[in-house]
Formats: sequence, structure tokens, C-alpha cells
Amino acid sequence: MNKRSPAQKIPALQGRKKSPHPATSELRIIPIPFEAEVQPGNSLPKLLLQALKHQRLRLRQGDILIIKHKVVSKAEGQFVDLEAIVPSAASRRWARRYALDARVIELAINQSRRIVRRKRGVLITETRHGLVCANSAVDVSNVDGGRHALLLPRHPDRSAAKIHTQLKKTLHLSIPVIITDTFGRPWREGLTEVAIGVAGMKAMHDYRGCRDPHDYRLQASIEADADQLACAAGLVCGKLARTPACIIRGFAYQPGRGTARDLIRPAANDLFR
Repeated sequence: MNKRSPAQKIPALQGRKKSPHPATSELRIIPIPFEAEVQPGNSLPKLLLQALKHQRLRLRQGDILIIKHKVVSKAEGQFVDLEAIVPSAASRRWARRYALDARVIELAINQSRRIVRRKRGVLITETRHGLVCANSAVDVSNVDGGRHALLLPRHPDRSAAKIHTQLKKTLHLSIPVIITDTFGRPWREGLTEVAIGVAGMKAMHDYRGCRDPHDYRLQASIEADADQLACAAGLVCGKLARTPACIIRGFAYQPGRGTARDLIRPAANDLFR
């Protein structure tokens, strides 16, 4: 989390450039609202193209497509019937103490690789994907009124790559795809978006070795481009906006085979484990 961590702790990215992003004159965030709920088995590229046509929009070379994970998970059928979850005694005690749903707690634990912290009704876990978040990102909001919970995509990077490939075949354009979710952050209040799946671009931009306007050689500056783009998209893809996707236009991204896993700090470099 600290940009001033010793540079030698973080391996240099392959193929990094020795110059920063070119100046961007204008950055646009274009919402793509959906008219109908996404259902299991739906083709997201098809739905996206239909929504673009309805809005009289068209993807261009250089655009980046941001998609909220919820519609990806719905299309992939990542629903869990909460009636089928049998909470353990420990989950029931925890839920009673803090007026929570014991089934959601049990499901979150089952979906986790480890429990990072459990205190004052807050359960922080590390998911099987390596993401650290509340309740393993198990979500009940905007699903079906509390009967089912929605899980993360099984392989978010793979989901992003699939959408990227299908759009490329249809449009003959290489459009990077970022799948996002909403996370809290240590030491900060409020929620923000993070990238959990990336395809078609590098997730990070390594500025180490570049010189600033004062001729200082940068030592530890690695920008999390995919996370910053996810946050920008969150301004139009809010929880209640019925806008699960958007186009970011005008950002000078780095094409490449990046993944969201690139953004997860290895345990050996993590000062907080």
C-alpha cells in the first residue's frame, strides 16, 4: 500500500517503458445502462452491444470497457440458495450477537482461503482468488430480495479475457476489459471500486527509472492503472444506478497480457501479514 516501499521488494514488470503516459487532454466516462436483469446463461458481449446500440454508442479503438462483477456473476450463474446453507453453531452465535444472517456468514467462511480478521460484527477474509475483503465478497443486495446470495466469478481474469476475445471477434477491435467489485479499505472509511479481472491491458504502469520534470529518477512509483480506472467507473456505475458497465475513453493504457492477479501483493512483500 505504501509507494515508498523499497523498490527492490517489487520485481520490475516485463517490458516497462522508460517514459510516462502521454498527456491526456480529456478523459470521458460513458455509462452503459442495461434495461433488463442479466440472467444465467446470458451472453454479456451480446447484451453490451445491444445496450450500446440502444444508447447510440459505439466502441472505438482505445476505449476501455469496465463491467461490474455482479452482471458477470449473474451471467455465469454464481447464485447460492441461502435456504440450502446450514450455518455452524459458531456462525449462528456470531450472527445473533451482531444481528447478521448466519447463512451469509457461513457462506463467506466457506468461500474463504483464510479469515484475516473477525471483530465487532465485521468479517474480513482472503478469498480463493487472493482478494482481501469483507465476507468473501458474498453479496445479497441487488440479487432477488434476500433469497439468494451472489458469489464472485470463479475466475475473474478468465471471465474478462472471454469478454475481450468475443468483442474482438465481433468488432475486430482490441478493447481492454476490467471487471470490478466494491471493497472497503484499511484505515479509510467508505467503499471504492477495485479491479478483480483484467484482460487486454497491463494492470500496472511501472514508472521506475523514469525522470520527473526536475530530473529526479523515480525509484518506487508503480501505478495501479486498473484499480484507478475501476474507481473512475464507480462514479457512474453506482449501486442503485442500474448501470453495470461503462466506457472509459481517452486513457493512454498500456496494451499487454495483464491480469488482476498482478495487483495482489505477494505475502513476502506484505508488511501487514
